[in-house]
Formats: sequence, C-alpha cells, structure tokens
Amino acid sequence: MAPLAFLFDVLDGMIARWRHQHSPLGRELDSLADVISFGVAPATLGFAVGMQGGWDAVALMYFVCCGVSRLARFNVTAEELSQGGEKVAYFEGTPIPTSVVLTAILAFAAFQDRIGDALYGGVWTLGPWNLHPLVLIFVISGSMMISKTLRIPKP
Repeated sequence: MAPLAFLFDVLDGMIARWRHQHSPLGRELDSLADVISFGVAPATLGFAVGMQGGWDAVALMYFVCCGVSRLARFNVTAEELSQGGEKVAYFEGTPIPTSVVLTAILAFAAFQDRIGDALYGGVWTLGPWNLHPLVLIFVISGSMMISKTLRIPKP
C-alpha cells in the first residue's frame, strides 16, 4: 500500500496545481494523510515485524514525531519558500514520502523471514530495554526529515 500512497500523494499535488485550486483545508488534509501513510504506517510496520523493545519504541515514536514536525514546518513556511510562485522551490529536509524506502526494507526482511529477533543486526540489550539495530534507519530517516541544512530541489 505504501507505493500506492506515494502515487496518490504525487497525483493530488499535480491535480491541484493543474486545476489552480488549493485551500488551507486541502493542505492540512494532505498533511494528515501523509503523517498516517508515511509516518504512522511505517512505524507500525516496524513494530509488527519485531521492533518491540523499549529502545525500539522510543525510536519509532521519534520517527513519527519528526514526520509531524517536518510537515508542520513545511505548511508554515511553504508560502515563504515558494517565493511568490505557486510551487515550493525546495524541501528543507527529506520529504516524508521517502519513508517508502523504510517500508520496502521491512517488506524485504519479511520476505526473507527475517522478523522478530532475526531482523538484520539481531537484538541488543542496552540497560533495561532491547534494541533492534535496524530501528536506527528510522532515527536516521526522521533526523533527515527535520534537518534545516539539507535542501532538496523540488521537481
């Protein structure tokens, strides 16, 4: 479903620009759909494939919070970043739909029956909680989303 969500996310933006119609409600609904499809869903999949240790939960929550923060910042600064045009010239931080890559990695791990403690990197006990090192891809992805120094040209 993640690739379909990505396709529909691209299409809704293209259609809105083509029709020259947009609204604050549409922008907020698009962000809500993005948070669910590209934030909550990948984190839930991570939990479902076995990232269930205490440190895993912290990392997955961090990822979702980064996605929400990134979209909120984009919505607030979109007008400024568009420099008077209809379209934003660049993204500050990676766009949240890039989490489709995380979903693909988890799908590949499940395909190879590498779930639970058999996830890539195994499971480590750090203090009172367990950590699956693979969860660090969520931390990296979330950190890249909220980066203000990473600027990606918008096609």
